[in-house]
Amino acid sequence: MSLDLDNLRQWIGRTEDTDDIASAAPVACLAATLDRDDLEPRPSDPVPPGGHWLYFLPRTRQSDLDENGHAKKGEFLPPVPLERRMWAGGRIRFTAPLLIGDAITRHSEVVDVTVKDGKSGPLVFVVVRHQVSGPGGVAIEEEHDIVYRGAPIGGPAKPPPPGKLTGKPPGEAQWKRRIEPDPVLLFRYSALIFNGHRIHYDRDYVKGEEGYPGLIVHGPLIATLLMDLCRRENPEARLSRFDYRAKSPIFDLGPFTVCGNPQDGDGASLWALDHEGRVAMTAEAEFANG
Repeated sequence: MSLDLDNLRQWIGRTEDTDDIASAAPVACLAATLDRDDLEPRPSDPVPPGGHWLYFLPRTRQSDLDENGHAKKGEFLPPVPLERRMWAGGRIRFTAPLLIGDAITRHSEVVDVTVKDGKSGPLVFVVVRHQVSGPGGVAIEEEHDIVYRGAPIGGPAKPPPPGKLTGKPPGEAQWKRRIEPDPVLLFRYSALIFNGHRIHYDRDYVKGEEGYPGLIVHGPLIATLLMDLCRRENPEARLSRFDYRAKSPIFDLGPFTVCGNPQDGDGASLWALDHEGRVAMTAEAEFANG
């Protein structure tokens, strides 16, 4: 497929500003979805890491959605003419807490658009920078990597054997949690982030149209589960940095595992294994004690 990179790069510098209230209900619902036994969130409680993805949700009208459930392209994000859009990774800095009840704002900017050649065809990478602020100023700085790729050619591809794409796990995990990605979990998280993408809940669509072997676990859900693993294993520490990279999808074909190892007391190396032991996501975390 021929891609007009010069046209797509015209979106670099495009900005978007949105406002919201850091309300308690989404945080409580996220805790339930993560199977946490948290107290009910109250005003001035901190929003947990990954909780900022519960706010600034798109309110795309039903008539403005593509067939796949995503918003049609060409407004804030560039109109990439490739069918598949996925989270490729990101870099997050937590500089101050967001607090329940705060009026919050997000300033977003498209900072880069690049094209690379992949095994299945061209890949378009879009980097979006976000600044999330509360009454005290900037609380979260984030760079989000989005990748676009074309539809499969010649029918659905079979998942690779363990380790072929992503290598071996980085050692034995000291922290480990097994997750069952049943359709209810995926539905609840889709509802929390108002994500209509059919790959997360429509099995006929994801297998017949996208060529995947099963429902896909959301990239931000996997990242949130890795951040949540840090909270479970190191509850006294505050997450100050979280960098993550998606390696391959996780499907609902069996339980997956989030893993981690502490690093010198002020950080952790983290990864997620799919149901066959492939490394599907890696991450590095830093903590600020106190």
